[in-house]
Amino acid sequence: SPHQANGTSYAATAVAIVTLEAFAGMWINAFIVSVICMAWIQMKSLNSNEKILLLLGCSRFWYLGILWVYSFLSEIYPKYLYIHPLLPLVVSAHGFLNCSNFWVSTCLCVFYCIKIANFSNSVFIYLKVKIDTIVPHLLLGSLPFSLIVGILVYDVTEKTLCKNLNLTRQGIIWKTSITVVAHFSANYFIIGFLFATSFMAVTFSALLLLFSLWRHKRNIQTNSMKDLSMDAHIKAMKSILSFFVMYNIHLIFFIVTMVYTLKGQNDVMLLIYVFLYAFPGVHSLILICSNPKLEKSMLSILSCVNCKVCMKQ
Repeated sequence: SPHQANGTSYAATAVAIVTLEAFAGMWINAFIVSVICMAWIQMKSLNSNEKILLLLGCSRFWYLGILWVYSFLSEIYPKYLYIHPLLPLVVSAHGFLNCSNFWVSTCLCVFYCIKIANFSNSVFIYLKVKIDTIVPHLLLGSLPFSLIVGILVYDVTEKTLCKNLNLTRQGIIWKTSITVVAHFSANYFIIGFLFATSFMAVTFSALLLLFSLWRHKRNIQTNSMKDLSMDAHIKAMKSILSFFVMYNIHLIFFIVTMVYTLKGQNDVMLLIYVFLYAFPGVHSLILICSNPKLEKSMLSILSCVNCKVCMKQ
């Protein structure tokens, strides 16, 4: 029927767009991980910035992979998604990786703020001296916290779905006619708490670094001298502000997602997910451009690819 044909066309379009964005983002983050791992093998050690970028690249790679699996199954094979316990496991993995992604991104912003900003406060000076020692503990601490979020999401999802079991000849399959409000409200509350906490940390770091940059620039103008640390301030500020802007856009779309999910409007959800899928890849690309080592490796790869294409032509 025409309605079924339109539904099939919509699903194919959604999967094609999501697949393109997901695999592009996965490639970008896989590039970050591979470059840092090669540097790790050569230098036998990593600095704090590289440790954060390594964990961030890994979490975003698997985050996009899980999102693609969920979107592919929900659009092409929705019945398979509701086979127990596939849906709770996918949602739980998404919660774990989403939490890890945003906490590590927040750690990167806080690291830039502490490492580059200049304040005479004793606590800030202590953090600046100890930041390289603190970073590994922050990264390790984010993993069990993310795991707890993943377990809570799994528990909430399974308890909600257990109320809607349907016994069939194929086994235990979840009903697709589950109340959307009951399914998503608790999960959104958990993820919303994560967003709020991370948002405050990113905002505070951006404001501190911006104030430090303004004060530093004023001191240079007053003393009529040049300072190389100005470039470090500006690069860090660009990185944090880009994440801050994208973070706000992501937060807005998260709220819109919650509203339209509760209303069950799938057409609007496709447009929202297009923006949500773009966030991990675009921000990672910005991080590559702001990191000299990653940018140099990216340009060398692109130049090699360009040379091969020219030789074939």
